[in-house]
Amino acid sequence: MAETQDHDGNDNEYKRKFLVVVDDTPEAAKAVTFAALRVRRTGGTVVLLSIIEPDHHQHWLGVEEIMRSEAWNALNTLQSRQVARIAAFGSIKVEKVIREGKKVDEVEAQIAEDPDIAILVLAAADSAEGPGPLVASIATRGANAFRVPVTVVPGTISDSDLAALC
Repeated sequence: MAETQDHDGNDNEYKRKFLVVVDDTPEAAKAVTFAALRVRRTGGTVVLLSIIEPDHHQHWLGVEEIMRSEAWNALNTLQSRQVARIAAFGSIKVEKVIREGKKVDEVEAQIAEDPDIAILVLAAADSAEGPGPLVASIATRGANAFRVPVTVVPGTISDSDLAALC
C-alpha cells in the first residue's frame, strides 16, 4: 500500500475507501456486497452514503422537521442493515454518511471532501426504464464526471458471481 505523510512529517497509511450509495432499492445491496468483498480482498474501508433528497412540496416548518427526522431514522436503519450484511464477510471497516441534497451533487461533494475515496460503486437496476436515475445521471456526465473511477455492478448478479469477481 502507498504511504502518505501528514503535515507533521508522520507517516500515515493511505486509507483507500470504496464509496457506495445506499438506498432502499434491491440493487443497492449488490453494490454493498461488491465493495465489501473488494475491501476484504484488498483492504480499505466501505463508506455507505445515503442521501435525503429535497422535498419539492412546501410544508409547514414542524411537518418538514418531522419528515426530515423520519428520513434520517429510516436511513440510519437502512445503513445498519447494510453494516450487518458487511459484517458477514468478516472484519471490514465501515463508515456511514447521511447527506441532504440532490443525489449526484451530494455524491460529488462527498468525493470532493474525502480524499481517501478511491472508487465509487453503484449498482444498475434491472429495469426496462434503464439502469436507474443515479447511474444514468452519472453516465451522462461523461468520462470526467468524478476524480475517481466508477464501478457499476449489475443489479441481477448473484452474490456467488460477485465473490468470484472479487
